[in-house]
Formats: sequence, C-alpha cells, structure tokens
Amino acid sequence: MIKLEPAILQAVEKPARYTGHELNAVHKPWDDVDCHFALSLADVYEVGMSNLGLKILYEILNNRHDTLCERVYAPWIDMEDIMRQRNIPLFSLESFTEINKFDILGFSLQYEMIYSNVLNMLDLAGIPIWAKDRAEGDTFVVGGGPTVYNTEPICEFFDFFILGEGEEVISEVAEAFVQWKKCGRPGGRAGFLREAAKLEGIYVPSFYEVKYGENGYFSSIEPTALEAKAKIYKRVIRDIDGVHFVEKPVMPYIGIVHDRIMLELFRGCTRGCRFCQAGTSYRPVRERSPEYLRQLARKLVDYSGYNEISLTSLSSADYSCLGELVDDLFSDFAEEKVSFSLPSLRIDSFSIDLAHKMQQVRKSGLTFAPEAGTQRLRDVINKGVTEENLMTAVEAAFRQGWKQVKLYFMMGLPTETDEDIVGIARLAEKVARKYKEVTGKWGVTVTISVSCFVPKPHTPFQWFGQLPKAEFERRQQLLKDSIQERAVKFHYHDARVSVLEGAISRGDRRLNKVIYQAWLDGAKFDGWTDLFKEDVWYGAFEKCGVDLTEYNERSRKLDEPLPWEHTSPGVSREFLQREYEKALQAELTEDCRRGNCSACGVCPALGASVIDHQQSEVGGNV
Repeated sequence: MIKLEPAILQAVEKPARYTGHELNAVHKPWDDVDCHFALSLADVYEVGMSNLGLKILYEILNNRHDTLCERVYAPWIDMEDIMRQRNIPLFSLESFTEINKFDILGFSLQYEMIYSNVLNMLDLAGIPIWAKDRAEGDTFVVGGGPTVYNTEPICEFFDFFILGEGEEVISEVAEAFVQWKKCGRPGGRAGFLREAAKLEGIYVPSFYEVKYGENGYFSSIEPTALEAKAKIYKRVIRDIDGVHFVEKPVMPYIGIVHDRIMLELFRGCTRGCRFCQAGTSYRPVRERSPEYLRQLARKLVDYSGYNEISLTSLSSADYSCLGELVDDLFSDFAEEKVSFSLPSLRIDSFSIDLAHKMQQVRKSGLTFAPEAGTQRLRDVINKGVTEENLMTAVEAAFRQGWKQVKLYFMMGLPTETDEDIVGIARLAEKVARKYKEVTGKWGVTVTISVSCFVPKPHTPFQWFGQLPKAEFERRQQLLKDSIQERAVKFHYHDARVSVLEGAISRGDRRLNKVIYQAWLDGAKFDGWTDLFKEDVWYGAFEKCGVDLTEYNERSRKLDEPLPWEHTSPGVSREFLQREYEKALQAELTEDCRRGNCSACGVCPALGASVIDHQQSEVGGNV
C-alpha cells in the first residue's frame, strides 16, 4: 500500500485528485475476493470522474461478492514528476494499492488523443507496455469505449478489448477470470485469453495475424486461435431498463467536468448524420421507461445530494416521452429545488418551449448544431434540418428572453467548398439579425464553434480523405475574414490535433510503434492544447518510417480492405456504401425510428430491436 506524505500533497496543484475516501467509494478487504479490477480513464481526475460508463461498471463489479473494483486516473504533470522522483508507482484511490497488483486494469478509451496517456500510466504502474512482454502474474490490460471499433493502432499494448455496452460482459469477464483462477490458471495468460475470447464482444489481438499487400496497404486479418472469431460484433443491451444503472455515484471532493447527476434517457441515435461514428456504433435506439427514470432520479438525488440533473443521451430531445417526463420530474422534486438541464436540443419550437420550462430561473444560453453553412452541404451529411428550422427556433428563443446562442459546425466535410465556409458566417449573422428583428435592439451573442472533420471508421465517410492542416487553417482564416457582425464570435479547434486524430482513427497495426515512439519522446495529455507536442508526433512518424498523410489524407477505394472491419457495431458495409453514394448526390435518408427501415443491418445482426415508448403506447412498430 502506498502512503502519501503530507508534503507531497502540499506540493501539487490539486491534492484532492489523489486522496480518495470520497462519499460512496467502495472499500473491500483485498483478501476476501478472487478478482481485483482497476478501472481508469487515462486523463485527470476531473475528467475521469465525469465518465458515466465507468460509474456504472464500478457499481456492477463491486456488487459481485467475489470481485472488488477500484479507480485510478492519470496524475497531472506536477504529481507525475514527484512520483517518478520518489519511485512511487501508480496506485488506486480506494486502497492506495499499486496498480500492478491488480488482476485486470480496464481503460475507457474515449478518444484517440488519450493513447499516449495510456502508455504513460502503464509505465508509471510498472506494467510492461507491450502485451507480448507481460509475464505470468502480470496485470491483464483491457480496453473499452467509443474508439474500440478500430483498436489496431494500439492493439499491441492491450491483452483484449470489450466491444460495445459493458454492463453484462464486464461481469462475464470477471466470472471467467475467477473460474480460471480457481482451476489453477490452466494454460497461463494465454489460457485466460482463450476463455475471454469465447465471450461475445471480446477481441484478443494476439489471436490474429495481419497481412499487407505489395502496395503496402492493409490486405487482411485472420484468426490464429480456435476461440477467435472472424468478425467480432459489439455487445448490446436489448432492454436497458433491465440492467444496472449507477445509483450511488462516488462524490468528488473537487469540481469535475460534469458535476451533476447524469440521467441517461436512452441509447442510440438513428438520425443518420453521415460523419457521426456514435450514430452508427450505438444503434439501435432503446429508451428507458419514464417510470424507471423517475425511480432512478429519486435514488440518485437521495444518495448524492446533487441538486441538478442532466437528461443525457446522444440526442436527448428525441426521447419520445420527454415532455411528460419533465413534468413528472418537476412534480417529484418540487419541494427540493432540483434543477434540470437538457444538453442537446432539436432545432424546433418544441425544444425551445421545453428549454424555457427547464430554465425559468436562469437562461444560460442555447446550443444548436446546424453542422454546415449551406443547405446543400447539410443534405450531403444527412443533417435533415433547414435554415428555416433554425430561424424558427431562435425566434422562439429570443421571444422568451434568450440572448446567447451557440452554433456548432464542422469544417472540411466531404464536397465542402469556400461557399459553404462563407455560408457559416452568413447563417450566424442571420441569427444575430433575427434577435434585432424580434426585440428591436442589439444585445445578442452568437458564438460559432467550428471543429475539423475527422473521418471515422464504420461511418459512410470512412472512405474520404481528410484535409491537410494547411488547408484547414486557410479555411479557418476565410471564415474569420467573412464574419461582419460584431455580435458573432468565432471559436475553432486546433487543426494540428485534428489531423493527427485523423491518422490514428483510420490507422492499422503499424501505428503502434509510432504511438510508442511519440510517448518515448514526451507525448502525453495530447488532448490538452497547451501540452500537445506537434513536433514530437511528426518526429515519431519520421523515425518509424511511416507516412502520416497515407493515413489521414488518402481517400480509400470502396472495394479496399479496411483494417477495422473485423470488429463491428453491426452496421453493414453495404449500408455504409449506399450512404456514401447518397452523400455524393446530396440525397437524404430518413430516420428509421419514425420512417422506413434503412436496412443498416444492426437489428438482425445483433438480435436487437428499437424500443420507443411513444410508439409502443400507440401500437406502432418497435
């Protein structure tokens, strides 16, 4: 067990990141269980503690009598310096146990720019970074989360991956480990990995052989073990009312990124935005019942003491029973001064009316996501909203007292022209002038936030090349120069980070050595703009003889083998190709939740169905 001297905590910026002992943290005797599990998000405490998925898995594992689960996050720069100077290994927050003493270490992989931190944490823990170097008795390293649908760039650092929703499979993994341990660990490390590979949704990279063609591009990946499947489909929870949801969240001592109750209304989104990986990887839509959500809200308030509930999902306003649920929640907590927030809004008047009801005390601002500046490009990406929709929504908002609006856009989308870029400025200015038209005066702030498009696996845009950094920067300057209204403020993402993300997101196994080299040369906290080291990353590609532009800027051929297709969220290649072709024609695809089935392949591949409580009540198809 690690003991931190008071002098160490006094020397770091936020000592509460490392003290543990928070309310609702679970403490179990180490020797009373057979499986010791550590869960992590490879970022600072404030980020990791905000992750809903880890909160759920923490409770599920600790509800098992034979398993304990503890937390660990990335130490900030100041704490890491002290730990390395004093040879203090990475430790858990519950028992201050060295992480290399745990049986399994699980990382939630939220985005590609977290990978260097994973390597840094393994090194701090004293766990061999390369999976092939781990000996009998070493900790098993597992990854899960949004980026697992292409883990090839990091697969040589992990023993196995969990694809999809983890509530059921995480317990199956713990059970498999316990049984393997009780049987005397037959077959050693490889023996447990063989047992894990038998489970649905588990990918063990070492059980596959990768081949490359004469042109140097990826050509195939084949299983080399009987237990390994040719295609691994994600795990999906068919009835999310029937699985455990966090009820006793660990309460932080300091402010965290999402410092409130997160009440998940449903999973999945079938609106079909063609750039959106979440829209394909979380299908199908499955709603929680209003009755169950009210029960969860009651428990969460009672166990946490929070007085704010965020109604979360990929598109929260699409919850079919939202209006009545909000009314019921207001009634349930009328005497307790609990407030509610809706993080994402549809561009329609219903959402404005609902937002007005939820923000009667303080109007903090509204956020909409037109994504593109012209209707042509919105049709290319299948956004399904018009300028008229936006103007109707902001007019309703301005009439009800709002004076701050934030608009999200993407830059570098397939087929984008300078006209589309200028269109972002013109659309934002129209919103600002609408305020003057409604109120008769100025005083509005319209903030446009523009991210750089990154092609993602398992989306219709996975075949498109990404813009070079210099072109992103030219378009950013064009947009800046095009804004004429003082009421419009412009924020944009760092193109340096986006092009690297683009390379890693569609990478293959040859990027493992690049990521390792970048970490050796000092890369970490790459998602933090002030700590991102562009020269280190470009240098790592050069040292390893890997051409970055071959991964991010190159457009793939439609018949080209792709290194991520052996791991699948259930969406078929045929569907993605149809959507790619429809994008080139600026042709829309309707939301299958309210219209015709688009034959994406998810429901039959996964044996899952849409759960929509409004349609169920009126006798519609689900």
